[in-house]
Amino acid sequence: MQSTMQDAPLLISGIIRHGEYVYSEKKVFTVTPEGVEEATFFQISKRAEQLAAALTKLGVQRGDRVATFMWNNQAHMEAYFAVPCMGAVLHTLNIRLFPEQLAFIINHAEDSVIIVDSSLVPALAKIRDQIPTVKHIIVHGPDDSGLLGATIDYETFLSAESAGFEWPELDERSAAIMCYTSGTTGNPKGVVYSHRSTWLHSMASTTSNSIGLSERDRCLLIVPMFHVNAWGAAYTAFFAGTELIMPQMFLQGEPIIKMIRELRPTVSLGVPTIWNDVLRVAENNPSADLSSLRGIVAGGAAVPRVMIEAFRDRFGIDVIQGWGMTETSPLAAVSIPPSGAPSDVQIDYRVKAGRVVAGVEVRVTADDGTVLPRDGKTVGEFEIRGPWITGSYFGVDAPERFHDGWLRTGDIGSMDGEGFMTISDRSKDVIKSGGEWISSVDLEGALMAHPAVFEAAVIAVPDDRWQERPLCCVVLRPGASASADELREFLSTRVAKWWLPERWAFIESVPKTSVGKFDKKVLRAGYAEDELPYETLA
Repeated sequence: MQSTMQDAPLLISGIIRHGEYVYSEKKVFTVTPEGVEEATFFQISKRAEQLAAALTKLGVQRGDRVATFMWNNQAHMEAYFAVPCMGAVLHTLNIRLFPEQLAFIINHAEDSVIIVDSSLVPALAKIRDQIPTVKHIIVHGPDDSGLLGATIDYETFLSAESAGFEWPELDERSAAIMCYTSGTTGNPKGVVYSHRSTWLHSMASTTSNSIGLSERDRCLLIVPMFHVNAWGAAYTAFFAGTELIMPQMFLQGEPIIKMIRELRPTVSLGVPTIWNDVLRVAENNPSADLSSLRGIVAGGAAVPRVMIEAFRDRFGIDVIQGWGMTETSPLAAVSIPPSGAPSDVQIDYRVKAGRVVAGVEVRVTADDGTVLPRDGKTVGEFEIRGPWITGSYFGVDAPERFHDGWLRTGDIGSMDGEGFMTISDRSKDVIKSGGEWISSVDLEGALMAHPAVFEAAVIAVPDDRWQERPLCCVVLRPGASASADELREFLSTRVAKWWLPERWAFIESVPKTSVGKFDKKVLRAGYAEDELPYETLA
């Protein structure tokens, strides 16, 4: 017996139509040096149609890659819809990559068109003669520098066309968007999202067991739109009627607090390093008003318990930790305490990586592939599968990452019977000391609970006796002081005795990756080259 239900394809054009028809007066706010610009969902939809018509006239065909080299702003949203809905593939370029990595990605994806914000023209100009597949560059914003040679002005490009472009009927499994991993090891790898996977991911983001975006929300989108599609929030916004605040390049604590006070978001998404800076500024700013926020979503790295407690106790804001990666679109788990959890244990759930969201499956495996029990204790590597999880990389064979329909994530940890994941480390960051694992994540979280510590990153270094031992790299708060002895004594009541580090480095700042995570490979290289001074305690 067969179902008689309609079999409509799940397309991004369906998302934009829904936003245009049902939430036409909802707005996207873009913060500029001159003030805040506003546009309704209806206006963005119509401008996306104009952009699609203009790109078609330029020669862009189905399957062609159109790249964006842009901040979070309204024009970027227009490209987010125009490019995949017309049947081409949107390729969001990481504006913080080194030039050689950026050129590699553009060439590997074979981008034919790039849309670039005028403020980023100098960065793109460094590689203009190294990207032969790029036929046209469209500049958003005034630019008379001539650095890129012949270019097309974005507004002139759009104004030559009228709205009314008819979105084609596409195969829901066809490519819609490309993102590349941040390239922490080796060259970045491309992940291609389909219309179907994006549609399903957007729907999952609206559930109250995940981020729960709805028409009652206004979202401050701090996470870059080049970082896994802004964690999917840009598409979810049109799906759910959530208004968006686009901060562009104003990503420091002071301007973010100003946006929160003046534009009154109910939720915001960003990496922990951003939230640490917001917290630092807010604690010393009597005019800081965070009262509009029902919660903040932090992901991309472990969120320290002290940060979650500070936002809760001082500002009444819940921190919602999310776990995922470029390969998982990225939503995979969200740390919302289970219903009925006593208030005194809710923090214990919030510090976990998250609870597996409906739509994906996660398991923990041993080195030999054995599936391990979900007892909250047994540690192994997380593997994941589901309709918005990638099954391969674009143009690169990586059999070590995929097997039997599962993606090997490289994250190490345990999972309990309620589906909550606890991540101990990335496989490349775990410290194997005397045959036992030391969690750099747990050490960092414990260290950042010390009032004098602003940031802490822990790496493994060779040890003659134990094979590896932790080296703690600490950034102190301005005006604060603490010795290595004092910090080790502080840790002594918080971690196992054999975890206590002997090696300590005090540094000015922890190096960050292009998406704001701690860049431990830089610290490891500094140690290997004797460029990371440290002291050794008895």
